[in-house]
Amino acid sequence: MTPAIAAARDARIEFQLHRYDVSAHAREGAAALGIDPARMLKTLVAVVDGHRAVVALVPAPRRLDLAALARACGAATAALAPTADAERVTGYAVGAISPLGQRRRLPTVVDATATRFTTVYVGAGQAGLELELRPEDLLQLCEATSAAIAR
Repeated sequence: MTPAIAAARDARIEFQLHRYDVSAHAREGAAALGIDPARMLKTLVAVVDGHRAVVALVPAPRRLDLAALARACGAATAALAPTADAERVTGYAVGAISPLGQRRRLPTVVDATATRFTTVYVGAGQAGLELELRPEDLLQLCEATSAAIAR
């Protein structure tokens, strides 16, 4: 059991676990699961104003808009965190970072498009393992905000 799964279980929310071939990229993972790729959210770690780590969740087929993320965080700038920093602050390996069960809770922004779906998929803390849950549960568990951060 990963910390992400434990966090979802401990919160007593409804969720399902899904596996896919880890050699697949997120878009292919969505195809393997038979879902719209926009429902699969990739977890990215960024640094705002040069020092503050934040988590951004964006649909797999889209890219993170760093300027929009900075605005959503009330910051002037945003950049993707180096791999080693992302792993250190989350406690997960890149490619398996989950927004749940991180080493310490980071400010989190979920792209606003996620709320249009009944359920979304996020990394469960292990490559090829996805956690399906309701967007409102994701927002609550991560104490996240929602903003247009994908392009």
